[in-house]
Order: sequence, then structure tokens, then C-alpha cells
Amino acid sequence: MWFASALIGLREGLEAALVVSILVAFLVKTDRKHALRWVWLGVGVAVLLSIGVGAILTYTTAQLSFEQQELLGGALSIVAVAFVTAMIFWMRKAARSIAAELRGKMDDALDVGPLAVLVLSFIAVGREGLETAVFFYAGVQTAQGGTSEPLIGFTAGILAAVALAYLLYRGAVRFDLGKFFTITGALLVFVAAGVLGYGLHDLQEAAFLPGLDTLAFDASAVLPETSWYGALLKGIFNYSQRTTLLQAAAWVAYVVIVLPLFLRPKKKVAAAPAATAV
Repeated sequence: MWFASALIGLREGLEAALVVSILVAFLVKTDRKHALRWVWLGVGVAVLLSIGVGAILTYTTAQLSFEQQELLGGALSIVAVAFVTAMIFWMRKAARSIAAELRGKMDDALDVGPLAVLVLSFIAVGREGLETAVFFYAGVQTAQGGTSEPLIGFTAGILAAVALAYLLYRGAVRFDLGKFFTITGALLVFVAAGVLGYGLHDLQEAAFLPGLDTLAFDASAVLPETSWYGALLKGIFNYSQRTTLLQAAAWVAYVVIVLPLFLRPKKKVAAAPAATAV
């Protein structure tokens, strides 16, 4: 599960870090550094809120019964899939215009006052943070044996994202962000499909959905999760050696529908016709 967690941490962390770098660069270049403290305060509050939500979701479910834990875990896994799906399509659409939009919003916030700057920074970073918190909880639920792999993966991904965003801000590195988000988005489709399947399995174990004993396949003899290749598949694609028919159908349906939609060519905006001289 460490690879999937690191991918989510890298993707969400880079989005949040790029947002912060755009806001900071705008304030520095327009000689309004006095507002930086409100940006950092908003970012700090958003980070603390995200950590708090993740901690509450992860560590306060111990008092629930097994069925309640599975029901909550399954529901939040599906919510996490919805978040990630919306995120990859939003970034696909907004990648080219996000910088201009953020600069415009910051300009308006500066006219209103410090509180508006703080709220803008909080919302801009908090959205990714809350998505990451929910997905972190889903990752912990899918991991077995109380492993710390999801936490290690998320931490490594977020740290790498912050370092990469800083290097981009300083001009030390340059690469095609559009291609980066396309590649990571395609990988996340498979990660999200696995989380969706696991979430549905949790709901089956909670007796909320039927079909727990109706298996699509049982590969425990030839592809056990305890083997290195089984663990690799589980870490990347959330592979389950005993997969129910509902899990398999949901995984296939999600990938078949979402991946082509995500990879379809972007529509080119037609140039406005030239004005006719009078």
C-alpha cells in the first residue's frame, strides 16, 4: 500500500504546494510581502485541520464493532474514490488556468483585507488536505496487520512534493506539469479502482451489501498476498487474492469508464473571429 499512498501524497501535496508557491510568488513580485504572514497562517490552519481529521478518522474507530468499522471504512473508501476522481479531472481541466485564477482571487482578497487572504489560503490548501486525510484513512483500512506503510508512503510523497514545488519556485528544475499530472492521474485511476473494490468488500463484510461468498476468483494458491509479487500488486492496485464478483465488476467498470474519459484528447478552443473593420 506504500506505493499508492506515496502517489496520493505526491499528487495532492504537489497540487497544494504549487498553489502556495503561486500565491507567494504573486505577493513577492507585486511587492506585497506584508500579506505573506496571512498566507502562511491560512496554510498552517489548513494543515492542522487535515492532520486532525486524519487522526480522528484513523484512531477513534477502535470503539466501534467490527460491522460498524467495516461500514464506516467502506463508506469512506467510496468517498475517497469520489474525491480522487473529481481531483484528477479538475486538474486536467484547470492545469493551464489555475495560476491566473489564483492571482485574480488573491488580488481581490488583498482589496478586502487580511482575513480574506487567510481564508483564500486556507481553502486553497484545505481542499487537498481533507481529500488526503480521507484517502489516508482508506489506505489504513485496506492495509493489513496495523502496518505503518500508508503513513510512510503519504509522508514520503508529501515531502517529495514540497521539495519539488520549492525547486520549481526557485527555477532550479523545469518539467512539463501537464504530462506529470496526466501520468499520475492515469495511475491514480487504477489505485482508485482498487480502493473502490476494497470499499465495496468492506460493505459486504458489514452485511450492508450481499455477495460476500460469491467469488469472481480465488488466487490464494497461485498468487498469495504474502508473496513479494502479491504484495506488490496489493500495494499498487489493491489486489485481493479472494475477490468477490461485486469487487471485480466494480474494478473493471471503473477503469473501463474513467480511464478513457481521462485520457481523451482535450478539445482545442477555437480562436475568436477577427473583428471586421468598419
